[in-house]
Amino acid sequence: MRLRIAENFEALFYAPLYALQAGGFAQQENLTIDWLPPGSPGGAIDAVRAGEVDLTWGGPMRVLRDRDSLPDDDASLICVGEVVGRDPFLLMMRAEDAARRSAQMSMHDLASLRLSVVSEVPTPWLCLQQDLRDAGIDPADMVAGGRVATGLSMTDQIDALRGGAVDVIQLFEPHVSRLERDGFASVVYAASTRGACCYTTFITARRTLARHRQPVAALQRALGRAQQWIATEGPDALAQCIAPRFPGVSLDVLRAAVSRYVSSGVWSTSPQVSRHGVDRLRESLLAGGFVQQAAAFDSIVAPL
Repeated sequence: MRLRIAENFEALFYAPLYALQAGGFAQQENLTIDWLPPGSPGGAIDAVRAGEVDLTWGGPMRVLRDRDSLPDDDASLICVGEVVGRDPFLLMMRAEDAARRSAQMSMHDLASLRLSVVSEVPTPWLCLQQDLRDAGIDPADMVAGGRVATGLSMTDQIDALRGGAVDVIQLFEPHVSRLERDGFASVVYAASTRGACCYTTFITARRTLARHRQPVAALQRALGRAQQWIATEGPDALAQCIAPRFPGVSLDVLRAAVSRYVSSGVWSTSPQVSRHGVDRLRESLLAGGFVQQAAAFDSIVAPL
């Protein structure tokens, strides 16, 4: 059995997938994988739809958008194998400002501050907007009031915080642990605390699944093996495993970042896609106007 999988952009929250590659778990399922190099976020989606590659990985938001905006046919996208089951993004403030707070920042606190949000991908801000709505706050009012900066990269956000242009920034690891190590910024809100919110799965096309159902099922089992290895061996082993992927990140920062994601339940412990997690994501995308129709769970997730 053989599959061609196009990697998504390189990110630490994809660590279970790097463990899947490095640990030989696919081979244990008699599956050979041709891993194609990473590109831009979601860049392989068109190739998956066209059948040029068998799978990629990424956010189910792309599958929901596909079902919302394109004909439902054999090129339609479908999710298999959950990797990231909670939101991996965090909000940070300058350490001295965060120290003045006695508890985790509330959404009502956030509404009065100058916030910068991730520009590289849409999901983090869409999901944070739903957190605000759940607290009775209209994010559109924050935007209209000039309190949301939407065009900065994560590196630019850090510079903006250093320069005093914003009060709160939205980042993922390893930026977060690096800033904590340096004593510059502290976490004031972890999006993982909202609970299940399906963030990353493998993505394939309906025609590919029909043609390669057995190897795709083997891939999902291999993912389960990798998840079990992480649960058994722990954060330190995973940090060591992925270290070659991140030569510019010190091992102490990698360990801290991986430990945070493990302890906060960011990484799924089973490859079964969470219905509740998809529901939460879909609610955020609908309310944020990213999709206009709510595709049913069973229409976007393959039973394997």
